[in-house]
Amino acid sequence: MISYDDKGGGVLSSPGRRALLVVHHTTSPSLQAMLEAVLDGAQTEEIEDVDVRVRPALAATAVDVLSADAFLLGTSANIGYMSGALKHFFDQIYYPCLTAKVGAGYGVYIHGNSDTEGALRAIRSIVQGLGWVAVHEPVTVLGTPSRADLEACWDLGATTAATLMPT
Repeated sequence: MISYDDKGGGVLSSPGRRALLVVHHTTSPSLQAMLEAVLDGAQTEEIEDVDVRVRPALAATAVDVLSADAFLLGTSANIGYMSGALKHFFDQIYYPCLTAKVGAGYGVYIHGNSDTEGALRAIRSIVQGLGWVAVHEPVTVLGTPSRADLEACWDLGATTAATLMPT
């Protein structure tokens, strides 16, 4: 199941299901293609008992985070940093969620035109403070995403969702 509710309703998963929260700031066709690939991977037919919730970074709330079990983060790299929208998301949820999701898995994809390292460094610093654990290597793309880049995004989505499946 995939939910695009952008009202931050914090819908709880059904019993026996886990929730993957996708928080993104999608401002270009390249980021849209990356988001779609991530979502395709997260909801591939092999993934069972995982609800995927998609929230724009400016609409995602602490309630969304508190009701999720793992996270996928997507952003542009702007002037050597993550988007202001994703930074706003972190500012809103950091203290309310500081100890609530320690050990939760996360993945990240970043698109830039010249550099993504500053954005990645900032995201890693924040999620380290939250105690989240990377479950996949970051996907960073400069310029137009290639087929291999989109396959890496698909794998990011599938891997992150798979970590939530019952064993």
